[in-house]
Amino acid sequence: MTSLAAWHTRGQFHDSIAGRLFYVREGEGEPLLMLHGFPTSSWDWHKVINELGQHFDCIAPDKLGYGFSDKPESADYSVSAHLDRILHLLESLGLQQVSLLTHDNGNSLTQEWLARQLNSPNALPVKLTRVCFLNGGLFPETHRARLGQRLLLSPAGRVLAYAMPKPLFMRSIAEVFGKNTQPSVLELNSYWLLLNLQQGQRLLHRHIRYIRERQQQRERWVGGLVNTDVPYFLIDGVQDPVSGGHMVQRYRQLLPKRLAIELDCGHFPQMEKPNEVVTAIREHWQLV
Repeated sequence: MTSLAAWHTRGQFHDSIAGRLFYVREGEGEPLLMLHGFPTSSWDWHKVINELGQHFDCIAPDKLGYGFSDKPESADYSVSAHLDRILHLLESLGLQQVSLLTHDNGNSLTQEWLARQLNSPNALPVKLTRVCFLNGGLFPETHRARLGQRLLLSPAGRVLAYAMPKPLFMRSIAEVFGKNTQPSVLELNSYWLLLNLQQGQRLLHRHIRYIRERQQQRERWVGGLVNTDVPYFLIDGVQDPVSGGHMVQRYRQLLPKRLAIELDCGHFPQMEKPNEVVTAIREHWQLV
């Protein structure tokens, strides 16, 4: 396991209008953007970045409000705003196209990206060439929100965010891992420490609003998946109670020509089954 201190040392910062974005950039080859989900950070990729860096120029940012990035309370944390900041980062690195490995609400950023590329391709500064999705709510009708998520979306969400107890947070993370691939105490503590940097827990009720955006943008975002010509496939930990095997069934129903690979783990395949994730990417993208 890579410690948080070591991960921080490996990274650097990009200045955006809303605040600094932390990112780790390692490896050589075709650019590969790695987008984390809610409520974690780029540290989610520490078990796969070394292997993928043998094939790719890996760029793993913390979205604004997450991990080591700045966490301004007044910032816009909508999906579109997050995507705009990521695109600005990639532009600043001189990139015009990237492959993408994405997880959880990073999938929503990706779906918005695909929709923009489909509808206004000439307006995009950076284009997607191919995508690997990990567990996430690609279809709002299959998303099974946990109690903590529902509470954060409720009128009591702000109070819960400001007073989030450590045991509740750690239990909510552990519950979405697989039965036999549970996170260690050290890993759970690392998630908690990253959340609390710059009092980041106070933003949880704002970050969670992406769930409502998925519902509001369902036609646009699912339409992007159905109609895009960008190659993509799914790696899914089927034990995930939020977007596991039941989500794969819907994926195959709506996207029968797109590949889905099932792993015997929970919501975080890149943490629970990192070797299997790297192998699947290598085989499907025909890396040598």
